Amino acid sequence: MFTQLKTMMNKPALYEKGTKELWTDEHISKGMLEAHLNPNWDAATRNHETVREISKWIGSVAPSEKYHDLLDLGCGPGIYTEEFYKLGYQVSGIDFSERSINYALCSAQEKNFPITYYHQNFLTLDLKEQFDLVTLIYYDFCTLSTEDRATTLKNIYTALRTGGLLIVEVHTPQHFAGQKEYKDWEYAEKSFFCAEPHLCLNSFYRYDEQNTILHQHIIVTEQNIESVNIWHHTFTKDEFSHDLGIAGFKIKDLYGSIIGAEYHDNGKEMCFIAQKEGDTNDSI
Repeated sequence: MFTQLKTMMNKPALYEKGTKELWTDEHISKGMLEAHLNPNWDAATRNHETVREISKWIGSVAPSEKYHDLLDLGCGPGIYTEEFYKLGYQVSGIDFSERSINYALCSAQEKNFPITYYHQNFLTLDLKEQFDLVTLIYYDFCTLSTEDRATTLKNIYTALRTGGLLIVEVHTPQHFAGQKEYKDWEYAEKSFFCAEPHLCLNSFYRYDEQNTILHQHIIVTEQNIESVNIWHHTFTKDEFSHDLGIAGFKIKDLYGSIIGAEYHDNGKEMCFIAQKEGDTNDSI
């Protein structure tokens, strides 16, 4: 066990996977659902007042009368999808967490909201020209590897009808500017990452040449050692514009946040509205 721990304490290779997945681990997914549903937390989902503000802004820049069929990627337990339904969209949601999707299904049934949900990974999305609008909210896109980001954009492009929109928010390198690498540890009887007594070794690593950071959590119990690797890539305007272009999109609008703040070069976040080619509107 000591040899395994020593190896895991080395700085991981870029986008190396941990042994535990946030979305599928039985214990962690329970904590994730709790975080989604707390109306006052900015955790797995933003606080619900902000969710309503974001949903209304999206409804103003991509109204349901024109962009009727909406797909929300990483929908979790349906916090955004239900708001979108109230705004007049025909809504579908996709999430990799079975626990969250089951909650979303039950909630929609109880409220008689005809929302369609898929328990699926972005990378296996296989829907062709079914949607007018795709949303990818709260920096979920930043957690993907370079290859997985390209696959996701390609799948979104295929799922959109001609003229359809993608609304996606990402962080810029300014978000982690000045944060230094560190390692620390803590003991807990129970935590977000583990249901039994354990030692948690926390590390923050920078991969500055790739504009990427890693939050790593190594969980040590009496029986086992496991790791959770949470990757986060940040984008320059030029990089993300290039990636969207490679996937076939043109940029329709660029904002400094997903509630329509003005874009600034030194901002910490960006919200792109990208359009599937074939529409006659001008790009920026």
